[in-house]
Amino acid sequence: VRLQASGGGLVQPGGSLRLSCAASGSIFSINNMGWYRQAPGKQRELVAQIDRGGYTNYADSVKGRFTISRDNARNTVYLQMNSLKPEDTAVYYCDAEVIATSRSITHNWGQGTQVTVSS
Repeated sequence: VRLQASGGGLVQPGGSLRLSCAASGSIFSINNMGWYRQAPGKQRELVAQIDRGGYTNYADSVKGRFTISRDNARNTVYLQMNSLKPEDTAVYYCDAEVIATSRSITHNWGQGTQVTVSS
């Protein structure tokens, strides 16, 4: 199973970005999907999670600004980031709990995409 993240970049404060992460491989189903971020010198932290039914969970620091969503048919999770702040600058990683066609369950990470918020 492979997770491919995209959509990062450089944006001015107050701007928006949309991250995408597509899972591929021998996938039967995907349980939770989510986004984490890691800023220089800091630990990786949860940004948002979404389960298969669409229930969402957000870090307090992004509530009201970020929206997580998923397309189960495409095995893809999205993160719409609005009103971006310099403190949102980090490498963003997607993750997914995947049930393979063999019915084994694995926790998978994407490669990370850089988000830089700066004027």
